[in-house]
Amino acid sequence: MKKLVSLFLALAMLFTVMSFASAEEPFVISVLLPEFPADIDFVMEDNPVLKKIEELTGVKLEIQWGPNSTYAEIFSTTLADANPPMLISATNARDPQVINSARGGTFWDLTEAVKDAENYPYLAAGNQAIYKSISVDDHLYGIYRSRAFPRGGIYYRCDIAKEVGFDKEVKTIDDLTELAEKLAGYSADTYALNMCSYTAGTINVITVAFGAPNTWGLDENGNVYPAHLSPAYLEGLNWLRHLYEIGGIDPNFAQISTSEWDNIERTNKAFMRFDCLDNAHRQQEWFENNAGVTEQVFQSVGPVAKADGSISVWPQNEGFAGEILVMKKAVKEEDLPKVLKFLDWCNSPEGQTIINAGLEGLTYDVDADGFRYVPEEKADEYSKNSQMYHNNINQLGMGVAGNLESPKARVNRGVTELRQRYEDLNVELAPYAVLNVCAGLNSETQVNFGAQLDPIISDAAVQYIAGLIDEATLKAAWDEWADMGGAKMTEEFNAAYHEAHK
Repeated sequence: MKKLVSLFLALAMLFTVMSFASAEEPFVISVLLPEFPADIDFVMEDNPVLKKIEELTGVKLEIQWGPNSTYAEIFSTTLADANPPMLISATNARDPQVINSARGGTFWDLTEAVKDAENYPYLAAGNQAIYKSISVDDHLYGIYRSRAFPRGGIYYRCDIAKEVGFDKEVKTIDDLTELAEKLAGYSADTYALNMCSYTAGTINVITVAFGAPNTWGLDENGNVYPAHLSPAYLEGLNWLRHLYEIGGIDPNFAQISTSEWDNIERTNKAFMRFDCLDNAHRQQEWFENNAGVTEQVFQSVGPVAKADGSISVWPQNEGFAGEILVMKKAVKEEDLPKVLKFLDWCNSPEGQTIINAGLEGLTYDVDADGFRYVPEEKADEYSKNSQMYHNNINQLGMGVAGNLESPKARVNRGVTELRQRYEDLNVELAPYAVLNVCAGLNSETQVNFGAQLDPIISDAAVQYIAGLIDEATLKAAWDEWADMGGAKMTEEFNAAYHEAHK
């Protein structure tokens, strides 16, 4: 049966490619994607990656980049543009603006397209539960960008940890506290925790580790309540506040751009990070390729137990991170099938490989075992090629049918096995992942006023961590949130939750 399915998918991809290639003139598709970092000189003309995509699909891509640090504003402006790109990457599929725009007819409805396995086999192979999670009023308006689950966690510089006297596995919150405090004392001009303007991830990792819900939870009576009202949320903030007080967090963390996050570690200014665990092996490999490191200097943390022995993990995502939207203003109805066929190709083995890795002989080689790798003697050349010709094209990647890349990357590329550890931790941490009980549910207050309400909580948390306000002022901000619409939002989510779980 598996062979028949594989044959069907292969034939479907072949027919798709043939239909693309038969076009005399390339079909132009414009797209807006986020860029990390924003200072890369991406080459559009005579770009071999874009030429290969055009050769295989008949589609000529015109890419507009939006710096990640300002992408939210660019995204918002683009939605209102009279001539927007045909495809737009939304980094938050549940953003109120996305929901309102979907209801207002800004995007094409893709509900039936993702069920059409005959024409779009890879889109149809996506997870229907995830499609439902990002739908609006039971209609689907985007193709989700698949992500490993649970993915979020903690990693740190194990070589620096040894220098300051910490040489054991982090298994409990007490261990994590000991590690953080010792790293904080390493030197006067370095910090324990690498924290930047994207504070949500850091705060979520530690507050959920202490036992807080993931955004929304259920109380002892089975009713919905916001995470910040959990005592564990305040415990997590107090942990960060303490670390800040002893010099373990850069005083300017709230002003540090996400584009500088990696560089802080690479310049040995901070030694621990609460973020996506796959970044640990990326940083390790950067140190190997650029700093001459020949031993493991990073370590990923596994399950971290509370005092009572229980474990709770912030999953960072729920199997997806944003979505690709098709703009009605830019795509005529008769051209929609062409755009959908291209999106389907992006999810195919061929499409995934090019979008995520580039081209053989340009950004990677293939070893004797059939795996992608970068030879040491070509590391500089391939890195330069990747920046010029590939850059962040992977932001167009969706992978809804799973990882179908061919050839696949060799799991461990450097001197350590951190890539394999990442794969193992995704399995090990999954049972402890705390899900948002309101994922996929709608609140009209959240849709209409979430953009004004959410910063009340996040800004107060940042000010509390930095010692700018006390606990009473923090809780006053929570009361303000409730009075301004948070209480109403809680009621609406509670009603929606009970309706969905009758």
